[in-house]
Parts: sequence; structure tokens; C-alpha cells
Amino acid sequence: MKTEEIIRTGREVIKIEADAVAGLCESINEEFAKAVDLIYHSKGRVVLSGMGKSGLIARKIVATLNSTGTAAIYLHPTDALHGDLGMVRKDDVVILISKSGETEEVLNLLPMLKRLGVTLVAMTGERRSRLARECDVFLSIEVKKEACPHDLAPTASTTATLVLGDALSVTLLKKRGFTAEDFALLHPGGSLGKRLSLEIKEIMTKGDRIPVVKEDYPIKDVILEITSKRLGATCVVDSQGVLAGIVTDGDLRRLLERTLDIKDLKAKDIMTKNPKVMRPDYLASFALQQMENYKITSLVIIDEDKHPVGIIHLHDLINLGLAQR
Repeated sequence: MKTEEIIRTGREVIKIEADAVAGLCESINEEFAKAVDLIYHSKGRVVLSGMGKSGLIARKIVATLNSTGTAAIYLHPTDALHGDLGMVRKDDVVILISKSGETEEVLNLLPMLKRLGVTLVAMTGERRSRLARECDVFLSIEVKKEACPHDLAPTASTTATLVLGDALSVTLLKKRGFTAEDFALLHPGGSLGKRLSLEIKEIMTKGDRIPVVKEDYPIKDVILEITSKRLGATCVVDSQGVLAGIVTDGDLRRLLERTLDIKDLKAKDIMTKNPKVMRPDYLASFALQQMENYKITSLVIIDEDKHPVGIIHLHDLINLGLAQR
């Protein structure tokens, strides 16, 4: 194939699949609304099943449903006939996916699923198929043609199925009032989950690792504290342990640019008074936002009595993946 033909073929595939997705708008009808309501009011889970490529798409729909607040599992049609049917309960809604609606392994499930009394949803491209006829709800994934030039390999049809699954998932998300905070609870390891749920107290440096000096400490001790704790700064407290200021390595550099006569200086002479502080129950993402706004690299965390109980560094927050991308 020449370059021009390669480009033309690639664009044809995208156009065919785009047309297949656009054609799905006709599938968003009363039957679709019925499927959403059945799933929403169900006391069970959504069980998806399909063979081959349909099975792969079913797994992706399961993942999307789970991540958006609708409990779902995948059931392999063949494994179901050899014991895995035991995972299905009568309160579940079962979605069976088959382009033709005549996939033998899927049809073999119908008698057993009906015996369990579950609600059945057919996701197929053939309205007159046995699967469409015997299920309670029919969702059409009909496409005019596959992107495959032989109209054989599932391409446009699998894309359409995936998009219809997304439509179900997002509609259920909105119907449930599923929020970004809810999403974060289900994605604690992801960057979004961390931004929406991770609190400062969970990641701040605390205890003996907090760099702290008193106001009357000589500058030598200030430098040693900053160096030993390796956070690029130290808190400065008064005789009652209340935060009085902060000294950063940047403060020290600027001091040395002005004078080399520093032997008689104390921490209180070089500290920044009234530094930016935060409480430990604030979100770490908010701390990052404030540090970026004020262009500071360290933030002191204080308790109700203004005693330093922790410190966080900008780089630690960025390394946690809290920065917006």
C-alpha cells in the first residue's frame, strides 16, 4: 500500500465507526430509559456476558459501571454453564451482548437465567433475533457495516456497543447523583482520587522529623536543622512552642548575598514572620494550590494553638500526582 492509500483507509475506518456511533442516537429511546430504570431500582448488580470481542467490550462496560457507582460483574458464557452461574442472583440485571443475537454460548444461558428470575437485557444488532425476542429489554447496536472491508471483523459494531455501554453508565451516574467526591472514593490510588480525598495529615512530615528551632537559636543551629531534616526550611517557635516564623534555605542565600557577617544573628533576626500555614484536615490538593499561588516550596501545618504539627514540601505533593495535568 502506498502512503496515500494507507491514509485513505485509516480515514475510512474512522468515518465508518463515527457513523456507527452517530446512528446509536436512535437506540436511545424508551427501551433505553427502561433499562436505566431497571438497573437503578435493582437491589442487585449488573451482570454482563458476551463471547469473543463482545466479551471484551462487556468487560470494559463492567469497569466503567463499577467506577461510576453501579456494581457490575462479567460472566463468561461458557464458564457460566460450568459453575459460574452461581454468581448470579435473582435481583441482578443481566445484559447479554451478541451482534447477531444468535451466539450459541449466549443463547444457552437463557433458560438458566430465566429460571433464576433475573431481568434480561439484550444488546444486539438484530431486532428479530432470538436473543432480542426472549429478553425483557432490547437495546440496538445495529450498524450499517463494519469497518472491515469484508464486513466480517467486529469493528464498528464493537465501537457502537462500547459507546452504548458508556451511555448507560453515564446516565446511571447522573440519575444516582454520583459526584466527583464519590468518584474519588472509588479511585483512591488515582490522581483524581488523591486530589479529592487525600488530607494533609496523611502525608505531612511530623513528629521528630519536623525541623524546628527556637527564636534565640544562633544561625549555625538554624543551618544545621535545615540541613539535617532535608526539607529546605525550619519552623521557628517562641518559648511556648507557638509558631513565630519560618527560615528557608532561600532566606539564607539572600542573607549571604547582603552580608557575610552573620555569626551574631539569631533565628528571629532572619525568619519570615507570619508564614503561610494550614490545618492538617485540609485537602493536600488545596495545599498544593496555595503553595503554587504564593510561590513557596514549604508549608507549615499547625494545630488549634498554632503549634507546628507538620510540614509539607511542594515536591512531595507533585510526586504524589496531585498536580493538575
